[in-house]
Amino acid sequence: MAFNVFHFKSNGPEFERSVDHSTTHIKWHVSSLSPVGPVIKNYNPVHYHGVVILYKVVHEHPSLKLRVYVASNNSSFIKDVSKTVRRSINKFIKIEKPPCHKLLQGGKKYKLMSDPEAEITPEEIQFDDDSTLPEKPFFEVFLEQPMELTLSLMDLESEETVWKAKLRESDWILHNQNDNKLKRSTKSTRRRKSSTSLSEDELCNKRVKGNDATDGIKARTVLTDPQLMDLAKKMGKDWKVIGIQCLKLSIEDIEQITAKEEDVNMYKFMMLRKWRDSEQNNGTAQSLYECLKCEASYEVLEILKDFLEQR
Repeated sequence: MAFNVFHFKSNGPEFERSVDHSTTHIKWHVSSLSPVGPVIKNYNPVHYHGVVILYKVVHEHPSLKLRVYVASNNSSFIKDVSKTVRRSINKFIKIEKPPCHKLLQGGKKYKLMSDPEAEITPEEIQFDDDSTLPEKPFFEVFLEQPMELTLSLMDLESEETVWKAKLRESDWILHNQNDNKLKRSTKSTRRRKSSTSLSEDELCNKRVKGNDATDGIKARTVLTDPQLMDLAKKMGKDWKVIGIQCLKLSIEDIEQITAKEEDVNMYKFMMLRKWRDSEQNNGTAQSLYECLKCEASYEVLEILKDFLEQR
C-alpha cells in the first residue's frame, strides 16, 4: 500500500510522502508539530480494533445504571470518552473489561444485549471512528436492582457476537467501598461532606478549598522533583502537545529540552520542572491540575489528586 500524510500547516494543507509503514504505524520525516493524519485511498470496508468502555453511574437510587461506549481501540478516542465522562454532572466508576475479540467495521450497526434483560437505550448504534464528535454516542443500561449480568455486543447484520463480558457486583462494589472509605476519611479530617453527584473536577476543587481552610500552607506547597518524576512516568506520547497547549511552553522550549540525549521520561520531567520554576510559588499540584484537567490522562490526574489529598 502507498500512504501519504495529510499535513495542515499555517499556509494550508499539504500531502507529504511516507518513508515506511507497518500494520500499525506510518513513518515519515516530521517537518513541524502542526496537526497531521495518515491518508490512504481505499474502497474496501475499513475494520478497526474495538473496545467497549463501561461506566457505572454513582447515585443514591437503589438501581443499576451503566454507560456503554463502543470505540476504536486507540488512546485518542478513549481519552475523548474519558473527557466526556468527566464533564458530566454525575460521578462514575469505570469498569475494566477486555476489548472486542473481533474487528468492528466502520458504518455497521451494532446492538447491545443483556442477560438478564435490562432496559437498553438506544436499541442500536452505528460504529464510526469519528473522534470529532463533541459528545460520543453510548448505550444506557438500566436495571431496577443491581445484580450480576452479561452484556454482549452483536453485529446487527450478521448477528455475530463481537464482544461479551460478565459484570459482577464486585466490579463496582469494591470501588464503592474504597470510595466510601476515602469519603469517611475526608469527612473526619476536614469535617465536611462530599456530594456523590459532583463531578471529579468539582470534588477535587472542593478538596483543595478544604485544604486551604484547614492547612493553607500545604495547599500552597510547590511540587517537588520526585512528585514531578512520578507524573512524568505516567504521561503519554502527547507530552509535547500538553507542554505547548496546557503549560504554555514554546516550541523553542521543547526543542531545548530534547536537545540533550536523555530518556524520554527525563524530557517530560524537565518540561514539568520548567513549568514549575516559571510559576515559582504557584507551581503547586492544584495549579498543575487546573492546567492539565482537560488534556492529561486519567492516571496523571489521579496522581495529582493524590498529591492534594496528602497531608
